Amino acid sequence: MLTLRPVDPARDAAVVHAWFRHPASAFWAMDGLDLTGTRDYLAGVVAHPHQDGWLGLVDGGPTFLVETYDPACVLLAGVHDAAPGDLGMHLLVAPPLGTPVHGLTSAVMAATMRHCFDTLGASRVVVEPDVRNTRIAVKNALAGFRVLREVDLPGKRATLAVCTRDDFAASPLGAPDGGFADLQPGGAASARASDPLTTAVAR
Repeated sequence: MLTLRPVDPARDAAVVHAWFRHPASAFWAMDGLDLTGTRDYLAGVVAHPHQDGWLGLVDGGPTFLVETYDPACVLLAGVHDAAPGDLGMHLLVAPPLGTPVHGLTSAVMAATMRHCFDTLGASRVVVEPDVRNTRIAVKNALAGFRVLREVDLPGKRATLAVCTRDDFAASPLGAPDGGFADLQPGGAASARASDPLTTAVAR
């Protein structure tokens, strides 16, 4: 089972800190944070009036981190012509711990998109991954994202892309099974996020 809950900085800092320090999370550029710094970072996201943090669980185990934000106020202000209902999104999938589980990152992406649309009420999801992150470009395309253009953001040249509810519904990841059909029951919990796209996601 795959679920999302609000981030608890004190409770979740240790696991997120380990994810940040892993080389596969390089595009997040958070490897210099210590545990206290990670807790403070998460607390800042949670306290911000235009951002939220979510911890994703697979079979009850922490497996991914989602950040959502208002692109009219955070990061993309003055860069992206935000429309009402636009929601920015970052996704970090945990580094691999065991045998790869085919389809896990696709399932996580699908669940994150449904969370943005169905739980948070977004009309359109906006992402801005590093242009060098070719793996997430493939995953975003599978979720229905359409590239608008490249933009300069703090610390990176980014690919600005958007996905409407209809775009996602028509995409390979928008199927009713949410990309989860290929997972073996219980397999995700033991391996966590270890398909080839792990931690390339969303930045």
